[in-house]
Amino acid sequence: MHQHPAPPSVQTIKEHHPIAGAPALEISNIVKRYGDFTAVDDISLRVEAGDFFGFLGPNGAGKTTTINAIVGLARLNAGSIKIFGYDNTSEWRAARAQIGLAPQEYNFDRYLSIRDVLIFQAGYFGLRPREIAARADALLEQFGLSSKAKVEYTRISGGMKRRLTLARALINNPRMLILDEPTAGVDVELRLELWDLLRELNRQGITIFLTTHYLEEAEALCRNIGIIEGGKLAALESTQSLLARRQETLLTIRVDRPVRALPGGLVARGARFDPGGTRISIEGVTANQLATALTELEAAGFGIEEVDFKRSTLQDVFLELTRR
Repeated sequence: MHQHPAPPSVQTIKEHHPIAGAPALEISNIVKRYGDFTAVDDISLRVEAGDFFGFLGPNGAGKTTTINAIVGLARLNAGSIKIFGYDNTSEWRAARAQIGLAPQEYNFDRYLSIRDVLIFQAGYFGLRPREIAARADALLEQFGLSSKAKVEYTRISGGMKRRLTLARALINNPRMLILDEPTAGVDVELRLELWDLLRELNRQGITIFLTTHYLEEAEALCRNIGIIEGGKLAALESTQSLLARRQETLLTIRVDRPVRALPGGLVARGARFDPGGTRISIEGVTANQLATALTELEAAGFGIEEVDFKRSTLQDVFLELTRR
């Protein structure tokens, strides 16, 4: 992906300024039912301006319903949602002007060029083509799409479509970007490029609300995380706090000959081995203790052939909280 400065703001865009001190998103006791089924059950959460927030949950947990409620596509049975201080029901125009939505599914007009996709999207915010043309061109340049500006979206690659989805979400100069599975179906190289881009957007002050099934993505990007299960919040904490729930580590060492006895220092740390085998495992070892363990084995005459050090990840915590 091309690296370019952020696109300039278009001064003629009508802006609804955030209310001083208001969080980017404030969800208060929202409930959404479909008949007898409660998709979202009394959820409350707060996302501060400038945060990179992850909203995680298994399929059917209520993530998409919550996003639909935030952007005004689902009418709540109870509760309220404010976006930079604006109620998204009674002040819907101002509230929605703060948001850019990048959905998981591609929903572009197949008969439009990708440049016209951006300009058409601007019309939903009352922005006229002449006012938005400069921003559209700047976004195409930033996302490495300028050479395809006049091409229909059906003729660009999947990676370009994903970039176009993000560019379209930014056309109205939003203060909060809502991303629903932004890297689904892309290769590893593009995923890492998109991570860098999202970090840069966040550094520029854009609040990011991310849903993803790639838990390593949330662990790498998000400062705070909410986990939803069965329509209820199972956790709402900083990423570091969630990871600290399980501070488990496992060190596995493969040596060059069968193990019959271990050095005393490893025995004291609870090291285990299969008699006659070549693998030794130690739980609860810190990274600093790794070198000591290797030194003790080498001093006992063992040659080190393989070392594997694992720690608990966000996936471990997620599976525990959602009981899956």
